Amino acid sequence: MVLLIDVGNTNIVLGVFDKDNLIADWRLSTDAKKTSDEYGIEILQLFLYSDLEYKQIKGVIISSVVPNIMYSLEHLIRKYFKLEPVIVGPGIKTGINIKYDNPKEVGADRIVNAVAAHYEHKRPIIIIDFGTATTFCAVNKNGDYLGGTICPGIKISSEALFERAAKLPRIELAKPSSIIGKNTITSMQAGVIYGYVGQVKYIVSKMKKEMMELGEEEPFVIATGGLATLIAEEARCIDKIDPLLTLKGLNIIYKKNEESSYGDR
Repeated sequence: MVLLIDVGNTNIVLGVFDKDNLIADWRLSTDAKKTSDEYGIEILQLFLYSDLEYKQIKGVIISSVVPNIMYSLEHLIRKYFKLEPVIVGPGIKTGINIKYDNPKEVGADRIVNAVAAHYEHKRPIIIIDFGTATTFCAVNKNGDYLGGTICPGIKISSEALFERAAKLPRIELAKPSSIIGKNTITSMQAGVIYGYVGQVKYIVSKMKKEMMELGEEEPFVIATGGLATLIAEEARCIDKIDPLLTLKGLNIIYKKNEESSYGDR
């Protein structure tokens, strides 16, 4: 079994793969103040709750966009699992080519998503990840990561209204029945949700146009992240929702680098 860890700004998503089968997945809050022991005990408790034996873990891979949490995570893997984790970063075999001005600037989560999407579909793809930030990534048929767009996430946009406008309350991220709000709450919900839908539609349309001008067929659009379903209900440009995309990508990268450790590199 392989333990997969994806560290985002808000949450840490963990999964356990047995070959190509995801047998467990969990979500923890990202907290750089926690020690390796605190995280270690939490993760062992999750294994216990899921009736899994942590000693059967034979490999660990980590992708992270939060550098100051990595010491604790790496230390807990060495202490509790007695393993050296694979870290997604420069020098890691991924199977895709990064056509960025500076490939080191591309977030590990974006690379992992691109790997999974290309592996599964083998066609031009636009990947939308609704996380703390919302990212749009373009991958061509050959597996070249062309680049993308980074926007404030839906929660950031909502919180900005609450924090910067004295009379506006904090709202639940829920779709109102009408875009014409009849009170402050539904007016804010309409602005945040439908405004974000419009943003998604426009960016996808522009990215499709640019990719097709490069000779690609019309890209397939995949969405992932916690709020993907909420937006996809209105953004018909999204072809598929895959909440496990990042974990799938980590499993693929782990297997590629496991092979490399036996002389495939």
